[in-house]
Amino acid sequence: MHVAADEYDVVVVGGGSTGENLADRTAAAGLRTIVVEGGLVGGECSYYACMPSKALLRPGAAAAHARAVAGVSVGDGLDAAAVLARRDRFADYWTDDDQVAWLDRVGIELVRGHGRLVGDRAVQVDGGRVLTARHAVALCTGSSPALPELPGLAEARPWTSREATSAQRVPARLAVVGGGVVAVEMAAAWRSLGSEVVLLARGPLLGRMEPFAGELVADGLRAAGVEVRQARVAGVHREGDGEVRIDLAEGSAVTADEVLFATGRRANTADLGLETVGLEPGSWPAVDDSCAVTGVAGGWLYAAGDLNHRALLTHQGKYQARIAGSAIAARARGERVDGGRWGAHSASADTAGAPQVVFTEPEAASVGLTLAAAEAAGLNVRVVDYDLGSVAGARLYADGYTGRARMVVDLDREVLVGATFVGPGVAELLHAATVAVVGEVPIARLWHAVPAYPTVSEIWLRLLEAWRDGA
Repeated sequence: MHVAADEYDVVVVGGGSTGENLADRTAAAGLRTIVVEGGLVGGECSYYACMPSKALLRPGAAAAHARAVAGVSVGDGLDAAAVLARRDRFADYWTDDDQVAWLDRVGIELVRGHGRLVGDRAVQVDGGRVLTARHAVALCTGSSPALPELPGLAEARPWTSREATSAQRVPARLAVVGGGVVAVEMAAAWRSLGSEVVLLARGPLLGRMEPFAGELVADGLRAAGVEVRQARVAGVHREGDGEVRIDLAEGSAVTADEVLFATGRRANTADLGLETVGLEPGSWPAVDDSCAVTGVAGGWLYAAGDLNHRALLTHQGKYQARIAGSAIAARARGERVDGGRWGAHSASADTAGAPQVVFTEPEAASVGLTLAAAEAAGLNVRVVDYDLGSVAGARLYADGYTGRARMVVDLDREVLVGATFVGPGVAELLHAATVAVVGEVPIARLWHAVPAYPTVSEIWLRLLEAWRDGA
């Protein structure tokens, strides 16, 4: 059969980590796939989020962990220039040659430019070339920092997550506005590099996690020298000498050399042509569990990653991409789509088992539901808390180790529906909890998963003992 030059089986709009993974699945299934990307292939995670931010955070954490063990001698400060140079390497110096070469190796075509829908199964690139899809168009354009409406903010040239992860010099004074993951991580990172940092949050930190997570992270930031204040910003002004004044609603002001606003995200859909298929520009498209957009006839349009607002996490975007890519391939072959809970074509983990790590010092790691979320969902639950610092492995890990662990148990089924760990190095505890939540492993079976002694993972035994004893 003759195939027109601009006709493909699948057109993927957005070449970030989600788009790459979705295209990989459809191409591996034998579907002719093209990716449309106007920026760097690899997206936010590779260049302005996950990789550069963790490269900034890791040296400070490594130094803190070393200082916490008696007998280890560590200098007072980090080599900021070396840290920034290492960060640059992890961001591939903001070039995407390697990512583009990978697309070529796996047989995925790339067209550079801004893609937008222009009707049923059609995507136009930069107002010219039109790509049509035989089976599916997948929107994977992600999200961007959302700035609030504040007097003087635009003129003040604030940092967003992009500037905070790519800046080439250490500001003497940095004000951070926000209380979420980006805010606390960047406050920790730049403080470790020598900035005087003030964190201005309207409420408790890390409000989507268990309350104790934000409290312990706030304690850790303060111990590192970050000033943590509960405050509401009323306006921002950049002075003639470059200094930034942040006016607070209470009447006082904070001055800094740079100000970072980490106050939320917006969907990258304002100029995506959603109106041509009956959707609202700028909205977060609603999807089913296979990531097919609801309300669009024919089931040909998909939205995966941040764009659908199910779980704004890179690893969940990749997970959705694998699910959506497999669903597109199954539908193209005329096969049954397994869309049931935990089915092969259902992104069930978005709402039941999405893990997240906050790479501050201490780290905060969680999966599944918090106590509040479980109760709001109508589940009959019980929480079990334990002092993580009392576990032998934690005491060996660091002198004066401080941390806390919680598991949320569905009493009707006696399975975990959520877990949270806060403490130095707890990120590596999280996958075991994720397996327990997603696998719906009965509490009775978890007793047979014996943690090695003496490791921090012995916290699992302590939690189970507390469960047994009714603590």
